[in-house]
Amino acid sequence: SFVWSKLARRAVHEFDSMQRRIFIAGGATTNFIGKGSPHFIWRKHADFGKKENPTLRDMITSTVREVLKSTGVVGCMVDRTYVSNFAGELYNQQGHLGAAVAAADNALTYKPSMRVEGACASGGLATIAAVDALKAGNDFTIVVGVEQQTSASAREGGLFLARASDFHRQSSIDDFTFPCLLARRAKAYAQTFSDFHINDLCPIVEKAYANGNKNPRAHMHAVKVDADAARVGEKNPYFLSNPDFKEYLRLTDCSQVSDGASALLLASEEGLYRAGIPTSSCVEIIASEYGCGNLYEDPTDLTELDTTRTVVSRLYEKTKLSIADIDVAEVHDCFSIAELLMYEAIGLAPRGKGASVCKEGLTHVGGKLPVNTGGGLMAFGHPVGATGVKQLHEVYRQMKSQCGEYQMVKVPEIGLTVNMGGDDKTIVSTLLKNCA
Repeated sequence: SFVWSKLARRAVHEFDSMQRRIFIAGGATTNFIGKGSPHFIWRKHADFGKKENPTLRDMITSTVREVLKSTGVVGCMVDRTYVSNFAGELYNQQGHLGAAVAAADNALTYKPSMRVEGACASGGLATIAAVDALKAGNDFTIVVGVEQQTSASAREGGLFLARASDFHRQSSIDDFTFPCLLARRAKAYAQTFSDFHINDLCPIVEKAYANGNKNPRAHMHAVKVDADAARVGEKNPYFLSNPDFKEYLRLTDCSQVSDGASALLLASEEGLYRAGIPTSSCVEIIASEYGCGNLYEDPTDLTELDTTRTVVSRLYEKTKLSIADIDVAEVHDCFSIAELLMYEAIGLAPRGKGASVCKEGLTHVGGKLPVNTGGGLMAFGHPVGATGVKQLHEVYRQMKSQCGEYQMVKVPEIGLTVNMGGDDKTIVSTLLKNCA
């Protein structure tokens, strides 16, 4: 009945008001590296044979140590840790990464720790688990996301990443499964909306690289790609072998195959007080939502990210916020078409009009709602297990004016992150608030 519904809503509101407040107290992110990065050591690099690229262990330990040092929290104060990683067993012959965190600090030995996997949404899911632990009574949790993908060739790695699809049904669509699945969406979008052309994605690519060029941690920091260079050409070919979808994806439409890690220290209000950390130096996690589609079914409508739309809408409803309240966003631009579809799924653009918001500058660093200010997955890079954690750290850094050359002029008050696993199969979305 209406009366019961009203009472239920009131009860939910009262329950939410009694929840512990949760904060990001600090974070650390490595350089994201791989082919095209000056930090990536390969046979033509000046340090080849003298130095090696960081391992999973190196990246986990360095980020955890940095986040503890920067916040002044010591390891014995941390209640539990979470590691997000998608495919360590495939890329590095290493699983069991929950037990890797103790290498960063002896005081973390014997503490509760676990690895969380949800494809490219692993970082978001690990953060959800860490927040739940704080709500249940813990005071400090660490989330560290990590992936080392340059150990495999692009083709071999593409098959590893295909494990995030319905592998036995979908991996044969192309040697590069996920690029082809998203090219399929781009084709459907072009066929549905007659005023859309594949080149309308070029401004999204240009924005990503322009932002990455200002971000010294970005994988593609040194690589310039403008809208013209984002069109198909000798250096930017169609690379899929499936003739049905080949002409709907170019190299620059893709995220990067990167190595990297990102870590966050999450805290309750009581924990901050105990550690002497002022709330004014923190970012509050207002709320998060997550949800999953059906791995074994194709989307009903390829022109819509329905899981994203559903989860983000649920988050808006729960918090009484809307797209109009958001000052900065990090969305999952694993491919340029994905960013366009994200615009529509989060309410930034109506269906069929996603390309216009970037073309008009709305999502640029100086625009009304900057999106992926550090370059996103296409230019900052995409070490799969680290991405969801890095998104949250990037919003934190914008809110605390730590972004240097790509810092927003107006410091954001409210931020949104959307972390996607697979082809819109797992979605984690979080709303954050700057603490003055």
